[in-house]
Amino acid sequence: MSPAATESVIAACSFCLKRNTEVGTLVAGPGVFICDECVALCSAVIEGKPAESGPHLAPWDQATSADAVLASLPRIAAAGAQTERNLAQWVLKARALGVTWARIGEAMGMTRQSAWERFSGEE
Repeated sequence: MSPAATESVIAACSFCLKRNTEVGTLVAGPGVFICDECVALCSAVIEGKPAESGPHLAPWDQATSADAVLASLPRIAAAGAQTERNLAQWVLKARALGVTWARIGEAMGMTRQSAWERFSGEE
């Protein structure tokens, strides 16, 4: 069995969706991850950047067809779901450290009740 097969899947790259077991390195950010392969691609893009760049457009503004938009939706949904799972884990960690729902809500810009309803798992 390969070493990667014995590793547990912790997260996936928010850009290419490869799991931590499929890449050399996965760097964590605030609720997002980027793999070494995507970092290399980003570096290549930045290094090849022309001196005078055109207008900066959001990715959805660059899409020119419904098929391109629809092809992006599953990747974006997967990244959003991963971010939501990570957020829930951070909240659970805060609770394990004794942080009140009021403080969690305050940190997230919501009420104590909203934080509890979203993350407690209770009805």
